[in-house]
Amino acid sequence: MTKLECAPENAAMMLRWIAERGGVAVWESVNLSNPGASWSTPALADDGLPALRPSWEADNKPARIVTDASEIEVVTRLEVKRFRVAVRRGSQGLMLELTDGAARKVEAAIAEAGEDANYRFDYGTQEAVVTVPDKKVPLSEWSQP
Repeated sequence: MTKLECAPENAAMMLRWIAERGGVAVWESVNLSNPGASWSTPALADDGLPALRPSWEADNKPARIVTDASEIEVVTRLEVKRFRVAVRRGSQGLMLELTDGAARKVEAAIAEAGEDANYRFDYGTQEAVVTVPDKKVPLSEWSQP
């Protein structure tokens, strides 16, 4: 199973969840308009019961629960490309999505950037931001800077 990726700003929180809240629950998207999305929550709520799904888009049960800090990598990502993309309203009018041409442009930029590349959408500038891993450290070895 692949390791869970964690941003440096979330590392301390995930360590607390492993120590105090039964681990990190990973929830996958069941929304066909948002495939590949996922959320992380503590496995247990404050009252000790299993955590509730974080969004209507999330499956009813977590896809996995990580209880070992060595199964999580703290990843610092490096921006390699940024470009403006066209968006349109989704079919229900509630979400924004990339146009077909913009999606092809993003897919090509990710493929060009290489292994483990991904992108995020910068809503302020309406740009796709392609990133690659710069530094990976197991959460079990991570310490705050």
